[in-house]
Formats: sequence, structure tokens, C-alpha cells
Amino acid sequence: MLGNALLLAFRQIMRNPMRSLLTVLGIVIGVASVITMVTVGNGATVAVREQIESFGSNQLMLRRGQRLGPGGATGAPSFKIEDINALEDQVAGVISASPQISRSTIVVANGRNWTTSVIGSDVDYFAAENRELAEGRYFEPSEELSGAAVCVIGTTIQRELFGGAPVLGEMLRINAFSCRIVGLLQEKGTAAMGNDQDDLVVLPFNTAARRLVGNNRVNTILINIDTLSDREHLKQSIRELMRERRSLSEGDDDNFVILDTAEVAERVASTTKIMTALLGAVAAVSLLVGGIGIMNIMLVSVTERTREIGVRLAIGATAREVLLQFLIEAVVLGCLGGLLGMLIAVGASWGLTSMMGLPYEFDPGINFVSFVFAALTGIIFGYFPARRAAGLDPIEAVRHE
Repeated sequence: MLGNALLLAFRQIMRNPMRSLLTVLGIVIGVASVITMVTVGNGATVAVREQIESFGSNQLMLRRGQRLGPGGATGAPSFKIEDINALEDQVAGVISASPQISRSTIVVANGRNWTTSVIGSDVDYFAAENRELAEGRYFEPSEELSGAAVCVIGTTIQRELFGGAPVLGEMLRINAFSCRIVGLLQEKGTAAMGNDQDDLVVLPFNTAARRLVGNNRVNTILINIDTLSDREHLKQSIRELMRERRSLSEGDDDNFVILDTAEVAERVASTTKIMTALLGAVAAVSLLVGGIGIMNIMLVSVTERTREIGVRLAIGATAREVLLQFLIEAVVLGCLGGLLGMLIAVGASWGLTSMMGLPYEFDPGINFVSFVFAALTGIIFGYFPARRAAGLDPIEAVRHE
């Protein structure tokens, strides 16, 4: 009986193909929207997590101020070089600590200029930031100590100022002084937020402090930690040491912030997932509209086929069989809409993630849920028209014109 009902349902749908397509259009749009939004959101979550983790899952960042962002460091004293030495010597689990100062400035070479980020740090900076060399070398201890005019650059600087030609030994002018390029970093590419991770010049800390900034105040310390250590205990040890060195009494608030890249990655990923769920929920409203469309067309179909229903009831069909017939038609429409929506979503998701530079993350779970929801929409919104058809009086139905 079920096979018969399915065959009759397909015949009825193919009798008016354009009307059937327009009927399921709401379901198609709803399913495609939900799957696309969730897929793109998952890709964004993965990209952001990978970007943050590329800084190093074993990295902590110590910044002056009570919070991150503009104005957060107002009135807070800078760190000292002695603070860095104390972190390395007194906190178990700290592998290295590196001072960091940065400025956005213009660099010049070969008659070309380019605005980039110039960072002053020591050789441990490269390990903390997971930066490896494509060629050349890092700074030598003597160069760091004396503030020598040497630098390590990213591939964007090589491309924009040297046209991709070899750069080792070339001179690069930064503001009023020139430095010799001793190393080229491996390419990292564009991050999830759109910033170029290869657009940078790294100088020894003393060089940047004397020639670029004009002082040796440290606002940021990068801390490379042992991945096997207890992160929470280690962060607490750093906090207690900094409070002691900055002469903070028991009732004083911290005037520094400890930023954990692993924790930030989890928080950002969690926020992105929430936004993805909200977008998916908004898109799911289209499924409701599609369900109303199915119910509307099924009611019209019942009216058009009243005489046919009367004949079937008169020759022995039961009300249950008529109910099942119309219910199956509604479910088939919902399932067809779900399948079309899934196919469209695959193309739309792939296209959007490619345009946005995000990884394509196929989620079988959301595809299955969307298809089941489309089928349930057919059942829920098809039940009332089917019940109406099953409840017709055979005599009145046969006499219907």
C-alpha cells in the first residue's frame, strides 16, 4: 500500500511540475540558507582558531594595563628588562620571555616605499611566534646587545620592495636609519581576519628602542611556556611575581593583563559558534514559510480533487488510506525541497568559503538535521489538508463540480 501511495504521490507532483517547484521553493531556500550559514560559520571558526593557534599554543602575552583595547593601558607603568629576566629565572615552566615594541612606519628600498609593522624584540620572539626562516639567520647575541642595524623581514616586504629578488645582505631604510637584512621569514599568508602575517620587519630590541621609538619602555612581553606545565598554576605564578615587582598591595587591582592564546582561541571559537547558531536559526524561519506554502497548495489540491476523493471513498477506499495519500504527497514535497536545498547549499557554501578565504568544512550533522526538518515540515503542514480530504462525505464529494 505504501509503495502505491508513493507512486501516486509522484504522479500527482509531476502532473503540475511548475506548481510543485514553486510550492517547495520556501523549503529549498530555508534548507540551503541554514546549511550554508552553518558551513560558512564552521569555516570561520576553524580559521580563527587556526590563526590564534598559529601564534603558538604555548604562548602567553603579558601587557600593561587593566584591560585590552584602546585606553586600557592608561596610567599603567611599562615593564622593565629586569621583569623579563625575573620571569625566566623565577617562574618554573617559562622557557623564554621576550620584550616587544612595535610601530607602523614607512620602509624604503630600491626606490620603493611601503608602510609596514616594525617590531623590536629578541631572538626568542621567533620561537614564541612560531616564525621560521626561509633563508638567512636570526640575530646574534652581540647584535642584540649592541643594537646593531640588522633586520629580519617577511615575504611581503621582499615582494613589494625587492620584487621577489634575493634580499640577504640588502639594505632597508626605516625612518632615518638603514639596516642590513640578515634573514627572510617563511610565508604564513593572510590570517582569518584579513591581516597579512608576512608584512613585518623585525629588529633587535635595543635597535628599535634607540633608533625607532626613542626609549626602552616595554609594553608587551611574549612568554614561551612549557606545554606540559599547569597553565593555570603558571599564570598565577606570573601574576604573583608581577604584583610583587610592581609593588601592588593586597587591595590594589592588577595593572597588567595576562593573555593566554589557547584560552582566547576557545573563547573566540565559542563566540563564533553562537553567532553561527543564531544565523542558522534566522535562516530556519524560511522553512516555516515553506511549510505554509505546502499547506496552502495541498488545500488547493484537496479542493481540486474533491470529486476524485469522493470516487475513491465510494468504491471502498478508507479514510485512513486517503489521509495517508495526501500526507505522503506533502512529505515527498518536503523531502524534494530538502534534497534540492542541500545540493544548492553545497555549491553556495563552497563558493562563499572560497571567496572569503575560509576552509570548507562539510558538516554531515546539519545536512541530516535540515533534511529531517524538511520532511517533518511536510508532515506537520500536510496533516491538516490530508485530514480534511479524509473527512469528506463521499456522496457530497462525488456530486462536487
